[in-house]
Amino acid sequence: MFKKRGLFLVVVSLGMGALAAWGANNWVQERLGSSAEAGVATDAVVIAALDIPYGTKVAGRHLKILTLPAGTAPPRSFREREDVQGMVATANILSGEFLMRDRFAAHETGSTLAALVSESMRAVTIRVDDVVGVAGFLLPGNRVDVLATRMDTRTRRANTETILKDLKVLAVDQTAATQDNDPVIVRAVTLEMTPAQSETLVKAKEEGTIQ
Repeated sequence: MFKKRGLFLVVVSLGMGALAAWGANNWVQERLGSSAEAGVATDAVVIAALDIPYGTKVAGRHLKILTLPAGTAPPRSFREREDVQGMVATANILSGEFLMRDRFAAHETGSTLAALVSESMRAVTIRVDDVVGVAGFLLPGNRVDVLATRMDTRTRRANTETILKDLKVLAVDQTAATQDNDPVIVRAVTLEMTPAQSETLVKAKEEGTIQ
């Protein structure tokens, strides 16, 4: 008897919770609608209609408009679809997120990769094997360290040290977008680095091996 009564109360509570959530959502939508009809000022802001992976060129299907009370839109958010359409995502964007200007780059000319390289930075490609490529789980947008191994001519022993840290992966092979997370065999990785870091990398390759 007590078990049945407890189960009944749980079911009733869940039902009331769902009804309350539905009612609250309807109330918000009605308020927004009535505000617009009554002439209350509103702002339009662009949000993601679906996930936008790093390196993806933004298309119309990625976008939708959300109406907010005037003055509540996040600073530096896009207000028109046309303002962001055709740009390249420089971070992974989740469905429903506000689209912020500092997370997109202009795709004017050249490849998508060119749009991903930050100002004053360089894109440097290195050859890798299955170990360096993390068995295929390395993806654009990840951050990595570069290790160099040199042979000590005096001791005839190999010494390994980290020469570059926290570098952004711009592309794996010829792919700059992360459409899925399935592992793939990687033969080349393109990293973003400063001119000085690129010189360090080239010197390390000449003196030994890198990974």
